[in-house]
Amino acid sequence: MEYRVLGRTGVRVSAIGLGVWQFSESWGVTRYEDAVKIVRAAYESGVNLYDTAIVYGNGMSEEYLGRALEELGIRDEVIIATKIPGQMLAEHDVFKATERSLRRLRVDTVDLMQVHWPPLWHNIPTCEYMRALERLVFMGKVRFIGLSDFPRELAEAAQSCLAREEIASMQLRYNLLEREVEKELLPYVEGRGMSLLAWSPLAKGALTGKYIEKPPRFDDVRASDPLFHEANFPAIVELNKLLIKIAEKYSKTPAQIALNWLITNSSAVIPIPGAKTPQQASQNAGAAGWRLSFEDWLALKEASDKIRITRVTY
Repeated sequence: MEYRVLGRTGVRVSAIGLGVWQFSESWGVTRYEDAVKIVRAAYESGVNLYDTAIVYGNGMSEEYLGRALEELGIRDEVIIATKIPGQMLAEHDVFKATERSLRRLRVDTVDLMQVHWPPLWHNIPTCEYMRALERLVFMGKVRFIGLSDFPRELAEAAQSCLAREEIASMQLRYNLLEREVEKELLPYVEGRGMSLLAWSPLAKGALTGKYIEKPPRFDDVRASDPLFHEANFPAIVELNKLLIKIAEKYSKTPAQIALNWLITNSSAVIPIPGAKTPQQASQNAGAAGWRLSFEDWLALKEASDKIRITRVTY
């Protein structure tokens, strides 16, 4: 495993993290016995960054992660990131949500507390929740503050509300099929010395080389995802064929190629792929510690440049 610094915090985190949205009904990993095996496999592969959220399984993901880290005896060796959803951002809710996250995670301090999304429907002023988070840092309940799924303008407003702290990271959707962050947000993150935690770095499995014959049908959170709509499937097929070809050259999996493309593209990017099995967790970790050649990086970029994912599917 290779390591990167989380923003300007000085804290070293693995170049590939583990997202644990999978520990929920949305993805089907609902048995703790399965979850702990996934966490163990990731840790043994060098992963020390674990990302969860309050809304994942209505607390199930946090509970399983906290229990696993405690059972494995590795809490002091890892960085825990969690997130407060937009509807819980009134000042009193920020404190209450954090207290419950700490309890579920079985810790005294959350390493990285992120705002999961802005309070779009609740009209909570930006400075109200950002100052509440800063107070939690002062009280020792949160070490660092991050944002998730924020536009640049609102991220700038959020930073202006803080008196002492700097936003350490932004968590954004980023993968070879969905590269919108490169237009504005990746340069912003790089310029501010933040880290970009790339969620859905494998496009919910669309970049694993599995789907090249016909559009798949799912019974999980992907069932209604436009990525897997028949209108977008030809683009997925062509990109996966190239991933498979390059993977054979490096003796890697297509997923490892897709993840390595992201960390090759910017030193600010830290992908946090999920895993439904221990084998997937170990394989994802194997995407770090080596680099694509410039020629192969460019071939994937050029293939991706031609793709237009439509979300107008009805």
